[in-house]
Amino acid sequence: MQTCLLRAVGWSSAAVLGVLGVAVFLLVLTPVKDAALPMRNKYGLVFDAGSTHTALYIYRWPADKENGTGIISQVEACTVSGPGISSYADDPAGAGTSLKPCLDKAMEIVPAEQQRETPTYLGATAGMRLLREQNSTKAEQVFAEVAKAIGEYPVDFRGARILTGNEEGSFSWITVNYLLETLVKCSFTGKWTHPPAEDVVGALDLSGASTQIAFLPGTTIGDSRTRALLRLYRTSYSIYTHSYLCYGQKQALKMLMAALHQGSSSPQQISHPCYPKGYQENITTADLYDSPCVHAPSTPSPAQVLTVTGTGDPAACSTAIQKLFNFTCGANRTCGFNGVYQPPVRGQFFAFSGLYHNLHFLNVTGGQPLSLVNATIGQFCTSSWEKVQKEFPTTNRTHLRDACAASSYALTLLLQGYKFNHTTWLNIHFAWQVANIDVGWTLGYMLILTNMIPLETPQRVTGLQRSNWIAATVLLAIMLILIFCLLTVICCQKNSSGYESL
Repeated sequence: MQTCLLRAVGWSSAAVLGVLGVAVFLLVLTPVKDAALPMRNKYGLVFDAGSTHTALYIYRWPADKENGTGIISQVEACTVSGPGISSYADDPAGAGTSLKPCLDKAMEIVPAEQQRETPTYLGATAGMRLLREQNSTKAEQVFAEVAKAIGEYPVDFRGARILTGNEEGSFSWITVNYLLETLVKCSFTGKWTHPPAEDVVGALDLSGASTQIAFLPGTTIGDSRTRALLRLYRTSYSIYTHSYLCYGQKQALKMLMAALHQGSSSPQQISHPCYPKGYQENITTADLYDSPCVHAPSTPSPAQVLTVTGTGDPAACSTAIQKLFNFTCGANRTCGFNGVYQPPVRGQFFAFSGLYHNLHFLNVTGGQPLSLVNATIGQFCTSSWEKVQKEFPTTNRTHLRDACAASSYALTLLLQGYKFNHTTWLNIHFAWQVANIDVGWTLGYMLILTNMIPLETPQRVTGLQRSNWIAATVLLAIMLILIFCLLTVICCQKNSSGYESL
């Protein structure tokens, strides 16, 4: 029969191709009947004005899905040259100027005809919170210059503001769970379904000046100051979230240096157990005590030069870091540290930003048991400055100097600060990206402010309706049957004529 059919195809190829052409035409026509023409993409820009640097994130999504949980993609992440905008307190215009190269890059990506409708935001975090505490006038001047610079571009600029610590934690929580589809998920039939509440994950963030934790606890949150009420896709979430100002990595290591200085037997010498043995540098007291996070001695001499010498002692390093925290809790109260209420950690967590980068540098972000992580950090912290320079010849000198202190601090924060243990440690997933999108607060911020996450669940995914898919499938099956029957008839007719000639 197969040979017969092949001959029939060759004998009546025109007829068969005609039938196939009609089938394809009908198949294409059916699903397009109710569908709109291809929709263009929309774009959104968010500046993450952190304490140590600023980055511009460029997002894109199908325009027809803006209020139906559009599929977001990250087009570009542009790092602004120089320090964070809070460092421009004495040069406000410089803060605005620093943003322009990344804005120029965004204008090359966003089509010209869509730029004026592209929502653009700037959110500042702990660095600007600290500057506002130090000098609110200078903070306002920085924001004025930033807004002026962005206003020179043809975008829909919707303002620059300082996020609260709890907002930063909440937006990060939204970002992670949105990308993991643990808030709402599209089924094969085109309907939205709610995964179980147990599927949502917690968010752990470490920036330069603050650290945030946010998760869905298994108990009622006992302190309203640490509770964020979110309503997403017709589901309410009462999450625990708190931000510890001054406990970001840069400020914590500055506090560590100040504590070592104040505990030194020699006022001009600092023995640093977290710096590699053989490392030495000079710093001034003015540089050491230039932050509101660092409590200066009663009579500091700004011009005094201090000699810092690394001793490479991991045990002493861990002890010195622990002294930055107050781990005691009040009676009948669970807490994180410094007396701040925190319910026991629960579920899976994603750790990103500094937590990821610090441990990834030592290659311990792949789900290794805590014992191996401890051993790896301890081994690195005993290495000499000469040895680590040979092992990591391309690594920035400052980053290499701080690697032991940073990884030890991250471990102390997670274990004794946030109260993870040997068992729950395995619930922490260290990640830089999810679905090729950087994890952080910026995506959650844009999703909320553009109303791309509606309060109510979308009724159905925008696109081909289910009935169209069913009709297309049925039509395809009918066409295949008809073609098969046609070829069979043609083949049989040809064979019949052959017998008659004989």
